[in-house]
Amino acid sequence: MNETATFPMSQIKKGSRLDGEGSVQVQLDPDVKIGNAKVFAIYGKGGIGKSTTSSNLSVAFSKLGKRVLQIGCDPKHDSTFTLTKKLVPTVIDALEQVDFHAEELRIEDFVYPGYNGVMCVEAGGPPAGTGCGGYVVGQTVKLLKEHHLLEDTDVVIFDVLGDVVCGGFAAPLQHADRALIVTANDFDSIFAMNRIIQAIGAKSKNYNVRLGGVIANRSETTDQIDKFNQAVGLKTMAHFPPLDEIRKSRLTKSTLFELDPTPNVKAVQDEYMRLASQLWIGSDPLPAVPMKDRDIFDLLGFD
Repeated sequence: MNETATFPMSQIKKGSRLDGEGSVQVQLDPDVKIGNAKVFAIYGKGGIGKSTTSSNLSVAFSKLGKRVLQIGCDPKHDSTFTLTKKLVPTVIDALEQVDFHAEELRIEDFVYPGYNGVMCVEAGGPPAGTGCGGYVVGQTVKLLKEHHLLEDTDVVIFDVLGDVVCGGFAAPLQHADRALIVTANDFDSIFAMNRIIQAIGAKSKNYNVRLGGVIANRSETTDQIDKFNQAVGLKTMAHFPPLDEIRKSRLTKSTLFELDPTPNVKAVQDEYMRLASQLWIGSDPLPAVPMKDRDIFDLLGFD
């Protein structure tokens, strides 16, 4: 008779590793709070333009006279690229330099000045397949808090990786007041938005984060977004068309506020300023109810 052998952990030979051993895991400290700043988390489908949106929104807040901190939460670490004109080292890079002895870090080791005074941080991420980005977000906020940087900040913007809604990349929702979703007027973007609404709803049971609204991006029209918003209880706060100037701004390492104010560019600048003003004043949370996947297909289809 064939038998399957089992071995106690003590008999596994020295040097072998279990799957996940050594991974950087999520260990968020519930006592680490950002403080009095208004905190926004920007979510949306991968490639939808969250970094462009976040960076230009940061500049708009700074032009309102606010002290702004933007935190990129993508291992690609290019959220603040147009603000700093380079790929800055990440918090993980800085921690590795001091063998993860965070007390040895200085502010200038992980915070970089950006356009119009926006402070820029790239959280980075663990090596692929070795852990969860939530740890990185938690460590980043903890470092900023320990260096008292958050006490002098009016606005914090988290620019979060794609449409990933696992515990790790939902971690910024622990600190945010409002979550904003960037979407285009197409089925895939709206489908991702629905998943993000689910994640925000789950986090809102334990934290103060609430839905703030939708930012329509790279879209001439918003008919599909409007249809979805009406069905779930959302509203569009800003609308940015698919202008070539917006695409070129990133290629030239520039925010839209650094471009020549052609009529198209000026209209987009004004929309960002209007959005920043509206967010600063504040708005009521939106108690949106996500749809079942099948219902989204029935609502929007593939036309």
